[in-house]
Amino acid sequence: MKATSEDFSIFVCVVASGSITAASQSLGLAASAVSRSLSRLEEKVGVTLLNRTTRRMHLTEEGALLFDQAKDILLRIEDLEERLTSRRQAPAGRLRVNATTAFMLHAIVPHLDEFRGLYPAIELQLNTSESDINLLAENTDIAIRMGAQTDSTLRARLLGTDRLQMVASPAYLARCGEPAEVADLAAHALIGFSEPASLNLWPLQGEAGAAFQFRPALSASSAETIRQLALAGHGIACLASFATARDVAAGRLVNVMSESLADPTQPVYAVFYRNSRLSLRIQCFLDFMQPRLRQALVSLN
Repeated sequence: MKATSEDFSIFVCVVASGSITAASQSLGLAASAVSRSLSRLEEKVGVTLLNRTTRRMHLTEEGALLFDQAKDILLRIEDLEERLTSRRQAPAGRLRVNATTAFMLHAIVPHLDEFRGLYPAIELQLNTSESDINLLAENTDIAIRMGAQTDSTLRARLLGTDRLQMVASPAYLARCGEPAEVADLAAHALIGFSEPASLNLWPLQGEAGAAFQFRPALSASSAETIRQLALAGHGIACLASFATARDVAAGRLVNVMSESLADPTQPVYAVFYRNSRLSLRIQCFLDFMQPRLRQALVSLN
């Protein structure tokens, strides 16, 4: 009995995820089914691929070789499917996109009616995560990321440039006053991220330099939750303009200390596998979204 593409896919996911449990959650399979699949694959190829204990697992030499080859095989299968689809000029199949909750809601979702009208055969799966993910482990085709990209295994396509804004609600400012300089922030409630701590480093020009780190009076894991807290008058937040600019334009939020921001701009990238061909689904999505996002980001800034 020969190994199948499903065998390879489960094996690659287990290695990329780091555990059978994590892979089972990503694949939507029972952990016992994933474990049995690995055992069958090892039986088919006649070698041990993973040394597994109750606490950890690691690849054997043969497992590492198969992992590299299996990734290429799966990519070639996907590329072949895309080539056959493209011959009909009708991109089809599942496209898995990951972004932060705020970016998904404010920058991507507003364009979906038009996209789905143009490409009805593409099945979009929209997932949100507040931190960078492992694309392979999370079965993700495209991830949207902010800031400079350093992962050499991924391709990165610039979608546009966004700007950070410090904001608070009119009710909060009426109650607590508006800060004029960095030192004034000590007397204010600052809303930040629960993790990572680097997101609570605001690019403010102060006596200590061009970075202001603080301990949040109120914190949350997502920018969208922080936006809602700011709207509700709980304090001052520093967020990307794609999440706050419409609120500022409508008067629901007010810009604070705009002149004190040292370098508020940040690039917005779509990242995907560097060693894979640009599939038709990915190409259609990026070609459609890039001009719309770039125009939207420019207008917001």
